[in-house]
Amino acid sequence: MKTTFLLNGETVRVETDPTRTLLDWLRENRGLTGTKEGCNEGDCGACTVMVSDGDGAKALNACILFMPQLHGKAVRTIEGISGPDGALHPVQDAMVNNHGSQCGFCTPGFVVSMAVGHANGQTDHDNMLAGNLCRCTGYAPIIRAAKAAESAPVPIWMKDTAPKADPAPFAPETADELAAWYWEHPDGTLVAGATDVGLWVTKQFRDLGDVAFLNRCADLRGITRDGDTIRIGAMTTMTDVLSALRDTHPSYAEMIRRYGSQQVRNAATIGGNIANGSPIGDNPPALIALDATLHLRCGDQTRDLPIADFFVDYGKQDRQRGEFVTGVTIPASAPALRCYKISKRFDQDISAICGCFIVTVSDGKVADARIAFGGMAGIPKRAAAVENALIGKAWRDETVLAAMAKMEVDFTPLSDMRASADYRLTTAQNLLLRYFHDLSGSETSVLGVSA
Repeated sequence: MKTTFLLNGETVRVETDPTRTLLDWLRENRGLTGTKEGCNEGDCGACTVMVSDGDGAKALNACILFMPQLHGKAVRTIEGISGPDGALHPVQDAMVNNHGSQCGFCTPGFVVSMAVGHANGQTDHDNMLAGNLCRCTGYAPIIRAAKAAESAPVPIWMKDTAPKADPAPFAPETADELAAWYWEHPDGTLVAGATDVGLWVTKQFRDLGDVAFLNRCADLRGITRDGDTIRIGAMTTMTDVLSALRDTHPSYAEMIRRYGSQQVRNAATIGGNIANGSPIGDNPPALIALDATLHLRCGDQTRDLPIADFFVDYGKQDRQRGEFVTGVTIPASAPALRCYKISKRFDQDISAICGCFIVTVSDGKVADARIAFGGMAGIPKRAAAVENALIGKAWRDETVLAAMAKMEVDFTPLSDMRASADYRLTTAQNLLLRYFHDLSGSETSVLGVSA
């Protein structure tokens, strides 16, 4: 597949295998070895590159970024962060002055992430750098360097203009084009952000067959509010979802803040997270609790269904051959929604459990309840017995404690490397109690509770 993009200020036109990663191409074909391979799955940030288009600059993981995804964009690697005459970028200068590097393996990724943050005026450095792991220097001097560079102007050489690129047959530009392609290639692979599919290649060494890249489908992106609902296009990145939901659904947004890293959120899409049907995906429990409506398309036909009905069994969704997710609609307001992500690491970790709750209380009694979990079954699933034990009862401790026992009716979780079955069941029960106290105004966040 032919791909045209800007690399460190130079226009590049290259033909590669569609699933060749940018990381491999940079190191093996261009000799740009500053971009490192650490985990090769988007977790460590050693491979971070800067990718710019009409929407601005983003930090992305080159290890799970396929070459065709760069079509019509501008890329800067660590070699392109300094000026053409060797002048240091302000973040590089600050890293030197603040002793921000020891072994140096992770340093290129940190510098690129910092340069992207600097270009975008970001000052939430802990969040910005959560996707870059350091094993020897320690984060304190790196954060000091990021702060020291905040007020410096963005160097002129960092202001790229992406090259003109002809439409590509592997990258449909509208939902209509995608529908036509998928109708003809129903066994093909759709690549949205590649934060999951990328691992099929780098870890499982799978041949993806026919591939379509969806990142140019502008009409599948975006968030629109219509009265009391919000529709989110399938190709909307989790970065944009996070930004849009901060005010309307703050608990959901806070959970998204811990969804991967900034590099992952910049690539990952809400449609991809739903469509892959993972039992530990973090969006589905929240969307099920919100009683979201999923929108799908197959050829010229469209249909809607409650998102809870989309997940049928492990690895199986209610999706026909050639059918794809186009978006999801949620209520514009849900003040009782709380989302609790439980993982071994606070930042950038896969959930052992994700529980999302909406309980509606009227005149002291539970009028309605929607409770959903990820990590407790082969699919994201509602806790129907728990809900039934709450509805119609007084909203108080005794009711909640009795309903907690019903978790054993709803779920028979498995033990794996992230958590034991007993831990999952006990924690799910306790999350209902946490929700009760949360709605009562008690401090329940691990960031707010102190001894």
